Formats: sequence, C-alpha cells, structure tokens
Amino acid sequence: MPFQDWMIFTLLAFVLPAVSSAQHPKEPDKVVKIGLLIPDNKSLAAEYGAELAVQKANEKGGFNGLPFRLVVRSMEGPWGTGSKEAVNLIFEDNVWAIMGSHDGRNAHLVEQAATKARIVFLSAWTSDPTLSQAFVPWYFSCVPNDLQQADALIKEIYFERKINRIAIVSDNGYDSGLALKSFLKKAAMAGMEDPLKFFYDNNDQNFRDLTNKLNKADINCIIFLGRPSPLFKIIGQMRLEKMSQPMYCSLGALDENQLSSEVLRNYENVVFVSSGNWSGHNGLSFNEWFREKYGRLPGAVAAYAFDGMNIIIEAIRKAGTDRDKIRESISGIKFEGVTGSIRFDSKGNRLGTPILMKIKNGTPVDVERE
Repeated sequence: MPFQDWMIFTLLAFVLPAVSSAQHPKEPDKVVKIGLLIPDNKSLAAEYGAELAVQKANEKGGFNGLPFRLVVRSMEGPWGTGSKEAVNLIFEDNVWAIMGSHDGRNAHLVEQAATKARIVFLSAWTSDPTLSQAFVPWYFSCVPNDLQQADALIKEIYFERKINRIAIVSDNGYDSGLALKSFLKKAAMAGMEDPLKFFYDNNDQNFRDLTNKLNKADINCIIFLGRPSPLFKIIGQMRLEKMSQPMYCSLGALDENQLSSEVLRNYENVVFVSSGNWSGHNGLSFNEWFREKYGRLPGAVAAYAFDGMNIIIEAIRKAGTDRDKIRESISGIKFEGVTGSIRFDSKGNRLGTPILMKIKNGTPVDVERE
C-alpha cells in the first residue's frame, strides 16, 4: 500500500471510531444544515455560489417551512484536516449532506469519512477520476472528470482541428498528474502518439526557459494542465516572444479565486474545457443574482458550487431528511443548472462529454458556435 494511502487509513481509524453507529443527528434542528468544505478561508468563490443557492431556496420557503443553512468549514492545515473537518460537519454541525470544492487528495479523505457515516458527499470542483472508482454509492460529482475532459480535448485537437505535434505543460502536483495520466491514457486509446511533456514549478516567477524549450520543440499546439497563476505568466511570456500556437486548458485553470473576470481578458483565444451553455437562461440569471449580491461576475468555481448545492437542496426537498433517501434522490436526479444538464451514472460521475469554450473579448463563448 502506498505511504499516502496508509496515512489516510491510519488517520480515519482515529477520527472515525464510531461513525457508522450514527446515521442521523441526535436532536432535530430547526434548520436544515448542508455542509461545505473549502480549501482555505481565502477561497470564497464556492462559498458565494453555495450561499446564493441557499438564499434562493429559502426565498421559496426552504424545506417544509424550515430554512436551509450553509455550514462552511475550511480544510486549511496539516495533511488530514479534510477528514477531520468532514467528521466535524457530520457530528458537531449535524449536516444532512456535504459538498466539497477542493482538490482531489482531500476529496479522498472526505469520501471515506462520508462513506463510513453514510452521508452524501457531492464534489463540486475536483476532477479526480479515481474518486468514483471505489464504487462508493455516497459519492457524486457535478464536474466533468479528467477522463471526460481528455475526451473533449482529443476530439477537438486531433480530430476536428487535425493538429499534431502537441505539447502538454503541467506542474508535478497531484491533480495535474492525474489530468496528465488521463490524457495520455485516452490519447493512446485513440491511437495517437504521446505528446511532448514539459513541467514547471508552481513557485517559478520566470517562464522564459519553458517557452524557449517549447519554441525549440517546434510544437503546433499547447495543452495546459495546471492552475491559473502559472497560466497567466506563461501566456504573458509567450506573447512577449510572439508565440502563436493555440492553447487548450483543463477546467482547473478557471479557478476564479485567482482568475478574475478582468484578468480573463488576457486569455483572448485561449480554449478551456467547460460544460453546458453558460450563456443560456439559467446562466444569465445566475450572473445577475451573483453580481447583485457580491458586486462581480461569477466564475467556474462559483457556478459549479451553485449547481451542486441546488442539487442537494432539490434532493432534500424530494426525499426529506433521511440520508439514504437523499442519496437515492440524487442518484436519479435530472437537473438543469448553470453548467448545463446534470445527471449521474452508477458510479456518481456526471454523465456526458464536456464542451469547450474560447475566450472572446474577455467573455467565454462556445467553440462550436464560432
């Protein structure tokens, strides 16, 4: 067993000694609590999106007259904090379901805690495809996973655009590593040669060496698998060197905790993985509500958090406050959200292949509509 996995199981043995014995809160509350786990106290986008969903639900009467309440806990701290905070949500805060907007490594901890306690855990950000491979009936994700994102990128780049000589630019982190592994797996299945691979350190301030290597490699397309801050610097360096290769990015590069709508204008013609038609009625209404409440337009993190929280709220309204029935309700849900139509397969994955969107004049537009 890998050391990290051993640490997870050891940790859970201490923090979850009697979780399975408690299926419901001991005393009924006068509110219906739903938990939200975020990476740190500075990551407000998911909290804002979820908070807005709760507000809209309460304006419509809550659940049988009881208001919904969002309970937010930060996972900031030493390794294993995610599991501890999930347990706190379940037993101290008495939540009926948990939504997470954080990285894949912490999501595995939360998934195991939620499974032990038999409570729904809905992921609204990580695209880690291994989360569903444990066949845990309490896990769901409203975000396209890395394998689904790879399918969308391969279809567009190799088959629609007929581009070869491709380079993948990535950091060495856990989430980026899974995204890279997923892309290489799908590319091999499609009969394509492995793309060139270039890695960077997230602490780098100057990406001149990286762009020099890309220039020397004579590549025709760049796929970026990483966070927004390095992407911003890499694109800036590419423009200084007058590099014109098209760039495609995974969904994780749209984390608006670092990438504001103003900064988005710097990514003209950059293509991102997305899902659904964000310019439809639901998306436009959400943009209006969000800007009215928070004074700015929402991004991807807030949008997925809004949809994820609405799914949980709808499931509770249909099933009541019974955790088993909430899970069953989410399993069969058909939800039309800001990020498109959402349904789940038998493993909790979001069904469907994501689309791609290009930044035009600072605004995301569907690639298919060009």
